[in-house]
Amino acid sequence: MPKTPRAALDRRPLASAEELAAYLGVPLQTVYAWRHRRQGPVAIKVGRHLRYRWTEVEAWLDDLSSGRAAA
Repeated sequence: MPKTPRAALDRRPLASAEELAAYLGVPLQTVYAWRHRRQGPVAIKVGRHLRYRWTEVEAWLDDLSSGRAAA
């Protein structure tokens, strides 16, 4: 059986910075500050927009809850 690429398994729409802020219950500026400080979930630049994969957000939250991520 052929392997399915990871990207094909997760076809959910990418989250915008605004959607991420709403999901996490933090101000939008906090999301931008995390990006500037290289904290928070990994962001992808699509043109001039920031987008987030939900799998990356979930992994980041898992890291936070286990104490592995830097605050």
